[in-house]
Parts: sequence; structure tokens; C-alpha cells
Amino acid sequence: MIFKQLREPLSSTYTYLLGDQDSGLAILIDPVIAAIDRDLAEVHRLGLQLAYTVDTHIHADHITAALEMKRAVGSKIAAPAYERLPCADVGIEEGKPFRVGSLVLHPLHTPGHTDGHFAYLFDDRVFTGDALLIEGCGRTDFQNGDADALYKSVRGKLFTLPDETLVYPAHDYKERFVSSIAQEKRRNPRLGDGKTLEQFKAIMSNLNLPYPKFIDYAVPGNRQCGVCPSHLPEDLAEYCKQMTESQQG
Repeated sequence: MIFKQLREPLSSTYTYLLGDQDSGLAILIDPVIAAIDRDLAEVHRLGLQLAYTVDTHIHADHITAALEMKRAVGSKIAAPAYERLPCADVGIEEGKPFRVGSLVLHPLHTPGHTDGHFAYLFDDRVFTGDALLIEGCGRTDFQNGDADALYKSVRGKLFTLPDETLVYPAHDYKERFVSSIAQEKRRNPRLGDGKTLEQFKAIMSNLNLPYPKFIDYAVPGNRQCGVCPSHLPEDLAEYCKQMTESQQG
């Protein structure tokens, strides 16, 4: 098995490349449109064929590369079936393993950050999207977020995984790369160390975070599996800059 963790600095997003050496097929989890050239170059460098892109949820801070990857190399789009995206080739559901060659993802519906959020368990690791971050978690104040649901998703589902399970989140804003279930159960200031639901809800209701600056463009674009808006404000143009340059070239 080939595994690579790739970081997009603008949105601090981690994209994960999984490759099956026997079949030569690959999966990209949470690819970012601004990094499409980098990701395709890495797939090619490793001698792999991109079979699927897989998103954990409808992102609010970047545009997924799913649609443009499909146009570029013919990869298929997998997304949570909960979202009912007409552009998706495969709808992912909990309890139904997602197989590509010898790679097998076990989907876990983990609502709370968004109602259609999924994590993916793979061998000794779990790709947690925004549900569980390193010493943190995703917001619950937009996109049908729900603090009660996120608490149940993390403590009732992710925290029941073996302690040694590696945690690979969709973001980290301090350039940390990996955690573990044991570490998050002990050290996560929002959800670990025996935090009660009421304590968690109080924490989440007092974050006082600003409205996400890209959400009004990202959410509708991602509901189309990755469409950059035709006209972006100048201060947001870099979110789709590389894609624009590729189209011009």
C-alpha cells in the first residue's frame, strides 16, 4: 500500500493519497482544486492511476478537485450518499465498504460539523475529515451543524475505535500531521478527558468565530462536485487561481 499526506497551505487542508501497488489504482481523499496539478503529478510519479476521489463532506473553505480530476484523468467521484449529489458516480454509505483494488475504506457517518459528514476507517488509521481534528474539532454553527450530533459522533463512534488507531484529519492549522485515538481521548480540549455533552456545547457556543469568508462560494461549488465561481472577489481569487491558470493554458 502506498500512502501520502499532502497539504494545501491556503486552506490548511490535508489530502490523502492511497495507492494499491498490485492493481496500480489510487484514491484521493479530500482533494483541493488549487492543488490539482501537484496531486496529479504525485499520482503519476508513483506510477498510479487515479480511480476515485472521495470527499468527507461538503467543504466550506475550499473547492474540491473531484470534477476537474474526472475531466483530466477520468477518475470517478465518490461522495456521501446522504448529500444526494447528482454529479457523484458513487454514493458512500455506512456499513458498505468502499473497495478500490485491495484498498478498502469503511465509511462512518459522523454528523455534527455537517449533517452529511463521513469519516473513513482504513486499516490502522481513520480519516476524520472535520469531525475530529488534532486537539480540536470542526465548527457546528453552519451547514446544519449540530453540537449534540458531533459529540455523539466523536465520543460514541470515533472514540470507540482502538486506542492505537491513527487520526488523520482534513485540516491542521499548526502544521501537525497525525494524532491517535488514545491521544485525542486524553488531550482534546473540546471532547477529550471525559468532557460531558453540556461542557462541549458550552465550548462550541462560545467560540465566537468569524463567518467563513469562502463559504458562500465553496458550498454551492462543492454541491456540483467542484465548480469554481466564474467571478470571485479579488481577495478570494487565489482559492481557484491554479485552476484558472490551468484552464487558460
